Amino acid sequence: MTNLVIADLGAEIESNVRCALAEDIGTGDITAQLIPAERLAHASVITRERAVISGSAWVDSVFRQLDPRVAVHWQVVDGEQVEAGRVLFQLEGPARALLSGERTALNFLQTLSGVATRCRHYADLVEGTGVRLLDTRKTLPGLRLAQKYAVTCGGCHNHRIGLYDAFLIKENHIAACGGIAEAIAAAHRIAPGKPVEVEVESLGELEQALAAGVDIVMLDELSLDDMRTAVAINAGRAKLEASGGISDETLRSIAETGVDYISIGALTKHVQAIDLSMRLAQ
Repeated sequence: MTNLVIADLGAEIESNVRCALAEDIGTGDITAQLIPAERLAHASVITRERAVISGSAWVDSVFRQLDPRVAVHWQVVDGEQVEAGRVLFQLEGPARALLSGERTALNFLQTLSGVATRCRHYADLVEGTGVRLLDTRKTLPGLRLAQKYAVTCGGCHNHRIGLYDAFLIKENHIAACGGIAEAIAAAHRIAPGKPVEVEVESLGELEQALAAGVDIVMLDELSLDDMRTAVAINAGRAKLEASGGISDETLRSIAETGVDYISIGALTKHVQAIDLSMRLAQ
């Protein structure tokens, strides 16, 4: 499973923005019509708090779709950490388009920068351990790829994108299939070459998964001692992913057990948007 890059997201970005503009503008921005159509303006967007930036391509698309005469001049790049008061970008063009696009553009930028900022916080907590922090499918409906891209801007990594690109066999799948070995064998038959991951809740289940030729084992809420034992039992045969019960206080200790990955739903689920502001000048 590889990280998303902006080059993969062109059609997704255009679609995200098209839907967001339709939602906000609908049949037309009646307030913007108070301004003469020929009036030009300049604007600056600043952050009111420290942040890691993500979402510039979505901002560009907002104004390109509204009015291609709008010029966007970026002062920062995605992945850059900035301090409060920093100018992020400047706009120039028809005042109506600047004002009609303001909220949609800032919604994308504040949300994705919120994801990137949270991810940088977690990445800093495990710096030097070698572990990779992974996102999950706990994303905002319709914005999964955008949020997963923002995860990478903050120094964390992408897990599977959806239900189609990798197997993640959990307790209910195992029960329905008749056992861990049976579930893994079926996965290999159904989609050879797709990564197969199994969630286990004990060291005994870990042994079963390894014997069946699993690629990744998710250690679900195992104790630190059991995680260390799991690393020794595994001996590099599969990748080990810790999950469940992850917090600021426990993250570093889990990383130091020697697991390869830690998956954290909070990377995309517990997001606080960054406080941004646009200032218009004629």
